[in-house]
Amino acid sequence: MPFEMFDVKKLNLLPISERKHNFTLNDVLSPDNFKSSFSEHPDLDTITEAILKAREMKSSVIMMYGAHVIKRGLIQFLVRLMEEGFITHFATNGAGAIHDFELSMIGGTTECVARYITEGQFGLWQETGLLNRAVNEGAKEGLGFGEAVGKYIYENNFPYADYSVLATGYRMQIPVTVHVGIGCDIVHEHPNCDGAAVGQASMTDFLIYAKSIENLENGMFLNVGSSVIGPEVYLKSLAMARNLAHQEGRKIANFATAVFDVQPLAGNIHNEPLKTDPQYYFRPWKTILTRTVADGGKSYYIQGDHCDTLGYLLDKLTNHRKELR
Repeated sequence: MPFEMFDVKKLNLLPISERKHNFTLNDVLSPDNFKSSFSEHPDLDTITEAILKAREMKSSVIMMYGAHVIKRGLIQFLVRLMEEGFITHFATNGAGAIHDFELSMIGGTTECVARYITEGQFGLWQETGLLNRAVNEGAKEGLGFGEAVGKYIYENNFPYADYSVLATGYRMQIPVTVHVGIGCDIVHEHPNCDGAAVGQASMTDFLIYAKSIENLENGMFLNVGSSVIGPEVYLKSLAMARNLAHQEGRKIANFATAVFDVQPLAGNIHNEPLKTDPQYYFRPWKTILTRTVADGGKSYYIQGDHCDTLGYLLDKLTNHRKELR
């Protein structure tokens, strides 16, 4: 029996100029004049040294970030980390791509969910749907989701493309992969959303990401503010990479992981919480900090506001590189 389906053609999409934005270019922080209030953390020097050592050994340094990192004003920090060569692969979720796209297109992003869900207008803005066009066109070329959107921003000369991690990745040919869950993002509401194209493009990015994980030996994996997508995509990719490594007589075990998040963790982060502990369900702990480094890796947890922790890390990396020079 065929089931009835929602008719997206009946939706009323409004111009994005009618939307009130909770985040604009005025909220973007500059790495050049930002001063972190974060106190010294004993592991930040170790993390910094691990990143620089990984780069020297040409191993992967991967950063998965959640969309909240952008909404905290840190997109220029991510761009700087890319331009300075500290990170070899960036990854995010669908929301991270949308905020990146909107900010580079109109200089604003993030709507009031409480208001627009009541009005039945949440996410239904005409210009935001251009992201679907970018993915649809990119999928036909065999591009991953991140490269397709970055290419669209770059080649269409979005006025604020300098504020785009995706466009910077396309310009510098550094992978920025996007890992999407169908139905999780506002662009999936739009009539021009092609589920096959989204799936194909995100699957391509998953395989690009897994290839970077293959080179994680002596490398570094950082998860910044991603509670679900980050740990889960990393876990499956590492399983695939280790499967091939074992067939070839190699190991992917000697690497470090670091989780940057706002949630305080009680107890020894190197021991997996009991299933009776609610923190067991905080995936970054059990997945990134314990299970995947149990064969010889090291892990670190940096708790605090992303503005302070990520800003402090960029300062550390920049200063250490100057010292090495």
